Amino acid sequence: MSYTALYRKFRPDTFADVKGQDHIVTTLKNQIQADRLGHAYLFCGTRGTGKTTIAKILAKAVNCEHPVDGSPCNECASCKAIQAGISTNVIEIDAASNNGVDNIREIRDEVAYRPTQGRFKVYIIDEVHMLSTGAFNALLKTLEEPPSYVIFILATTEANKIPVTILSRCQRYDFKRITVDTIAARLKELMETEQVEVEDKAIRYIAKAADGAMRDALSLLDQCIAFYLGQKLTYEKVLEVLGTVDTEIFSRMLRCILKGDVSGSIHTLEQLIIQGKELGQFVTDFTWYLRNLLLVGNSEGEEEALDVSAEQYRILQEESKMVDDETLMRYIRILSELSSQLRYAVQKRVLVEVALVKLCRPQMETNLDSVLDRLRILEEKMEQGIPVQAVQAAVPGQIPAQAAETQGIYPSGEATPAVKPTKAAPEDLQKIRAQWKAIVGQTSGMFRQFLQKSVPKYNGETGDARLFVEFQDSLGAMYVDRPEAAQELQQIIEQTTGKTVEVEMILADQKKNSALSEISVDSLLEETVHMPIDYEDDDEPEEFE
Repeated sequence: MSYTALYRKFRPDTFADVKGQDHIVTTLKNQIQADRLGHAYLFCGTRGTGKTTIAKILAKAVNCEHPVDGSPCNECASCKAIQAGISTNVIEIDAASNNGVDNIREIRDEVAYRPTQGRFKVYIIDEVHMLSTGAFNALLKTLEEPPSYVIFILATTEANKIPVTILSRCQRYDFKRITVDTIAARLKELMETEQVEVEDKAIRYIAKAADGAMRDALSLLDQCIAFYLGQKLTYEKVLEVLGTVDTEIFSRMLRCILKGDVSGSIHTLEQLIIQGKELGQFVTDFTWYLRNLLLVGNSEGEEEALDVSAEQYRILQEESKMVDDETLMRYIRILSELSSQLRYAVQKRVLVEVALVKLCRPQMETNLDSVLDRLRILEEKMEQGIPVQAVQAAVPGQIPAQAAETQGIYPSGEATPAVKPTKAAPEDLQKIRAQWKAIVGQTSGMFRQFLQKSVPKYNGETGDARLFVEFQDSLGAMYVDRPEAAQELQQIIEQTTGKTVEVEMILADQKKNSALSEISVDSLLEETVHMPIDYEDDDEPEEFE
């Protein structure tokens, strides 16, 4: 005899065998016992939660000759015929492939005939949301006033696609996702029946991977048993078969990311790829791992809700103290975006590697959560006693060669005595103006945005070594009275040119109140054209004809 898959072999035959849908089972049993059956039912829910199974049990129960507590006896002729799929009283229709008007018209013509045996003729229409608009219209009248001996059971995973006119004529039952504990208990029970030795940890992982679907759990378990036929099924073997990753890898990956270790993160990913792990599953599981970290850091006593071992919970508590909530939410956001991109991507590895670089280098992004992550890195560096200049160079990017020489750092790695910068001369201020874009590019955040629209100016007549930064936007007033902003710009200029300069920030409408008012129009024009300008003085104005 050919092999039967576990989900088919152990499909429930009675309401008592159905797991995780007690609210639906109890209601249907009460209706059968009280003979208060509806003429149309709509079963909604995700895949593998028991919609079709309960529909078949209900079809048997309403036609059973000797029902037991509202459930079919599975012994009478009617139950056996329905179970074998040869009964003319139960008609199953797949709406995905029979979604036209003609298919529904056939049903409308058939309902005129009474069942040859039993009380009811039951129509089970699976994936009913796939019906066309015309098919729904053809079904509408029959569904509204069917004969007393006809029951319609509609099953769907997308109730939002069903017309309201159909919904209002049905009793709707929403199937819940089955809990991990319920699935694990059912799998353990079935493995004892099959006499297959399986670790409890392996069963719980399969139950969790099923995502609330009993059928998916049985299919995954069947796959794992077939791979290690005749052997004990362990947690490590399940991970190997399903192509998933142990939580120890997630912990190692997270610590590399928190350190900003790009090479370590890429190396860990390389090991996973060599082992044949599926990248999409890795991203999904890593996102779930970060979600657990977020819950541990914001609540107490969540060990049961997280569904992790005591040892894993201890590690999560330790790691939750290493990272703040904003950083975790940034990681989850990047990985969630990556997960949707991987679905249709060809170069999945490249996308994952780019995402890891983003996680390790928050300066690549300019949104708020990445800025907070950069601040976290700066605070950690400061706590370790690293000077501010070194931190600024380490986080935004490498030190420019000219600035490195100014600080006494050379490519050879040898340090030389620091040379004290000299005061900027007027010709140095001209060089600063020429290099203004490069100087502004070394700043960050909102400050850089305003500086990109600013105009650097100086007084060439007096020889004053002051650089006036004129903001064209009135919002730049927030930096006018902030000495730390001017100091930051002075340090960047000093690192870039090796010259000290006093920076004064002004608004465009404040020129008349600053020292720039001393600059004559003549000197500004001469500075622009780089040559002296002579004017002819005439006693009398020139007359035009």
